[in-house]
Amino acid sequence: MGLVTLIPEVVTVTTLVREPVTRAPAAAPAARLRRRSAGRFRGTPGRLTLATVALVVLGLATGVAGAVGVRQRADLVDGAVARSGELTVAAQRLYRALSDADATAASAFLTGGVEPVALRERYQADIAAAAAALAVVSGGGAGDGRGANAVARIAAQLPVYTGLVETARVYNRQGVPVGGAYLREASGVMRERLLPAAQELYEAVSGELDEARGDAGAFPWFAVALGVLTLAALVVVQRYLTRRTNRVFNIGLVVATVAAVTAMLWLGVSALVTAGRLEASHDRGSEEVARLAEARIAALQARADESLTLVARGNGQAFEDDYAKMMDRLAGENRDGGLLVPGDADETTRAALAAALTEARNWDSAHQQVRQLDNDGQYAEAVTASVGSEQTSTATIANRLDEQLAGAIDHNSENFRQEVRGAAGSLAGADIGVGLLAALLVVGAAAGIQRRLAEYR
Repeated sequence: MGLVTLIPEVVTVTTLVREPVTRAPAAAPAARLRRRSAGRFRGTPGRLTLATVALVVLGLATGVAGAVGVRQRADLVDGAVARSGELTVAAQRLYRALSDADATAASAFLTGGVEPVALRERYQADIAAAAAALAVVSGGGAGDGRGANAVARIAAQLPVYTGLVETARVYNRQGVPVGGAYLREASGVMRERLLPAAQELYEAVSGELDEARGDAGAFPWFAVALGVLTLAALVVVQRYLTRRTNRVFNIGLVVATVAAVTAMLWLGVSALVTAGRLEASHDRGSEEVARLAEARIAALQARADESLTLVARGNGQAFEDDYAKMMDRLAGENRDGGLLVPGDADETTRAALAAALTEARNWDSAHQQVRQLDNDGQYAEAVTASVGSEQTSTATIANRLDEQLAGAIDHNSENFRQEVRGAAGSLAGADIGVGLLAALLVVGAAAGIQRRLAEYR
């Protein structure tokens, strides 16, 4: 056996390391999705699908914007405008009741001793009316913080005024001259505190009324703009289909177009009619009422001044000066108009103002006679000419003037209510109608395009 020598073979193992193969990065999922989506909308079927989506979205947006806008304006008319109008009337009644209470208290004082039952009851009715009007305004929200502050001041000062009047009455019944001083102090509280606060309250609620009227009468520009955009899209889609299919009309799209036009007309016309009626409620209602109420209050203040001039017994020049100021404001410096100028008032109001101006002239003439009697030392005769029951007394003439103005105020207040009801009526059902038309638009557009899409399947 031979010796076998094993010589190990040296095996060189070479490790092959693969170089990384550079590949194009895999497309991101979002990019692939975009390409697939874009592919879906290539060609006529894709474009028609996109048009359907666009028209449905625009139709729904138009319907929602239109219906919501109409509902908001209707709520403003039914709530804010009507409520603010009632608050404005209540504020005017408050001012008038306070002014009449002051004039009546002064007239009753002149009768001496126990005042006539009629004047006593009128004063009590004025105070009750003022309290009721104050409750209405405070319960309904007195405008902004300014109005609420005015309500608080009136509520605080009214008991002070009535207390001073009662004290003056007690002394007057006893024949104590100091009663006149208490009455003048009460009138000072009325003129320096109560009436300015009542005027501030009226301005606050009037501002709220004007703001509510402006919001309710605003034109629905956003909804109309969406409607116009929808109509433009419908026209574009129909022209596209006409070129592609050689068919002039698509029933579904025609129905959608008619629905869109009708909805826009309904929105626009109802908005314009509402704005017109609300404007009329201002011109033929609240504006006239404000002017007439101002005239009525000026007359009542002049009446109080006339009585207080006599109460002062020779020391009433300040009251006489204020009477002249109020009469100038009421009937003009030459007694040819002032607040009683008819202006653009309707026939009923013009007749009332003409009668009131005649009474104002008669009153001023009778007032000069009262002053002449008082200046001549005929005090008792002057008092009789002022507060007597004769047809020629200043009290009787002033009452006739007040009745003319009160009737005109009631007439124009009814005008205001009628116009507000008309504004509400112009919006009645518009929200539902616009919503249904928008639904018809969407269904018509979708059905019309789907018929064309079916031809490609």
